[in-house]
Amino acid sequence: AVEAAVAYVRAVGEYQPPTVAAEAAGLRLHLSSSSATGYRGVRELASGRFRAQYRAGERRVSIGTFDTAVEAAVAYARAVGEYQPPPFPTVATEAEGLRLHLSSRSITGYKGVYVQPRSGRFEARRKVEGKDVCLGTFDMAVEAAVA
Repeated sequence: AVEAAVAYVRAVGEYQPPTVAAEAAGLRLHLSSSSATGYRGVRELASGRFRAQYRAGERRVSIGTFDTAVEAAVAYARAVGEYQPPPFPTVATEAEGLRLHLSSRSITGYKGVYVQPRSGRFEARRKVEGKDVCLGTFDMAVEAAVA
């Protein structure tokens, strides 16, 4: 598989991620590492044009079709609001003599700690033999991280 990948790179050149602008038209754009276009709410159509859309509850709302991904991203930012980075939670790196697993991807700041939407309490989870196991629910995220 590696040899095939090397041959492919030699044939077509190295992968170049799309160049994306973080700001345009005075707006901070919604960037996305999981979108091929590099922007949240923007996808490329078969025609080579770009569609901007967002979700309102269960509905998809189409904003329009644009010549470039940046134009579509600007329309998306105007429709849903300028991107505001989430505040990074203040987290403890140690508790009860333990070094805690921090996570920049989790809203709680800790790996394996999730917010229960209805109660607002924190749940500690981990995988055991491929199955999610709840270790308990707690009032504070750091308590769940220690579990």
